[in-house]
Amino acid sequence: MRHFFGFVKEPFSPEVRVDELYHTAALEGAKERFLYAVNLGAISVITGDVGSGKSTALRYAASSLHPSRYHLIPVVASTGSIIEVLKQISIALDVEWSSISPAKLMHTIRGAITEIAKRKEIPILIIDEASLLRIEVFAQLHTLGQFEMDSKPLLPIILAGQNNLLDKLMYLTSRPLASRVIGRSHLDGLKQKDMTAYLKHHLEIAGIAEQLFSDEAILAIHQGSGGLLRRANLLAKGSLIAASREKCMVVSAEHVRMAATEIF
Repeated sequence: MRHFFGFVKEPFSPEVRVDELYHTAALEGAKERFLYAVNLGAISVITGDVGSGKSTALRYAASSLHPSRYHLIPVVASTGSIIEVLKQISIALDVEWSSISPAKLMHTIRGAITEIAKRKEIPILIIDEASLLRIEVFAQLHTLGQFEMDSKPLLPIILAGQNNLLDKLMYLTSRPLASRVIGRSHLDGLKQKDMTAYLKHHLEIAGIAEQLFSDEAILAIHQGSGGLLRRANLLAKGSLIAASREKCMVVSAEHVRMAATEIF
């Protein structure tokens, strides 16, 4: 496929550089709210369906932070207990723990956060897939950012997850955490006109200036993906492979349908 079309690199790769991302209003909005929460030591929430680009939005927003001024603490959430979550945070901080007591783990983490702040750096806890977290974790997570009787916000928190993340934040026990949320971003699927530009953008990144997808193929990719980027990438790449096997220089809707049979 790559040699047939003349791509200089793999098209529709998930490993797109930050400076090559397709910019949307939603992506820029997520970045603005991310940075706003960081500057205030508060919480920002990013939601969206599976494959809508939440992790990409986190990567894009974080890329604008200078590593000498900010200390990122990235965590991918799980359905584990608060102890498991605290262990993940400790690992991300590169600190050891000698106890599995939640209180002692909290103390260890807060100590590490204080040390980061003493170095004139801003620690930022970024939790991807936060919608997986248990309700009881939300009830305790806010205490990580409480310093000096809660008068000194040292730990901005960014939560990204599927739409049920908002439902979990609405629980009564989650209110102490939810009350610190100052920005909410939601990533929707692309509209059809944006899908046309998105596909063209990624072809150009891979070294092809002309549009290889027919109008019918673009419509099929948009309908088959619901505008969600991850699935659109899979359909686009799969349909290019199908077209190259048939020695077709233009991708048709039939090629997209063939690709759709290979993915979930």
